[in-house]
Amino acid sequence: MLIDHFPVFGLRVRTPRLELRLPAPEELSDLADLAMHGIHGPDLMPFGNPWSELPPADRARRVIQRHWSTLAELKPDAWALNLVVFLDGRPVGVQEIEADDFGVRRQVQSESWLGLRHHGQGIGTEMRAAMLHLAFAGLGADEAVSVGYLDNHASLRVSRKLGYAENGTSRGISRGKLAPEQRFLLTRRAWDEHRRVDATIEGLAPCLPLLGVET
Repeated sequence: MLIDHFPVFGLRVRTPRLELRLPAPEELSDLADLAMHGIHGPDLMPFGNPWSELPPADRARRVIQRHWSTLAELKPDAWALNLVVFLDGRPVGVQEIEADDFGVRRQVQSESWLGLRHHGQGIGTEMRAAMLHLAFAGLGADEAVSVGYLDNHASLRVSRKLGYAENGTSRGISRGKLAPEQRFLLTRRAWDEHRRVDATIEGLAPCLPLLGVET
């Protein structure tokens, strides 16, 4: 079976409302359809690469290709998991967790997106909390970092709510123009003090060597 060779297909992170995991092919198609209907309003660009402004069909194809490429490039010293977020069995977005040389650094970073129709329901906070549970409780991370443009108020609000501390600014680029970024750092202690979302993990043990974690 495929899961015997690539155990990340058996990884599950669950919260009271959500399940984060890799999608089956038809579920990936549903995720691409979701992206076609929009990810954010026209007045905001949360990504350095403005893929979310591609024409709908190209945007959907990009979601699929991004999913395949991260799986193809996964290796212990450099990996990214594009975990699809499911609500009531349907995909609502993506919560990515990634790391370089995790076995040494013990640090993760994250990116995410949520279908526009699902904004404003607390899902963004809950799915980031699930990712942090995987990082700290599951993988044994020491730190998590996050970066958001200063005008992406929803993302910055999630980081602050979950205990991240401001960690300086940087000069990013958005739509070809200078866009100041706020950097955040979350320590294990701060995560433990601020966690409010119950989460469980299933199927992690077989994945640990693939993610650079010694067992």
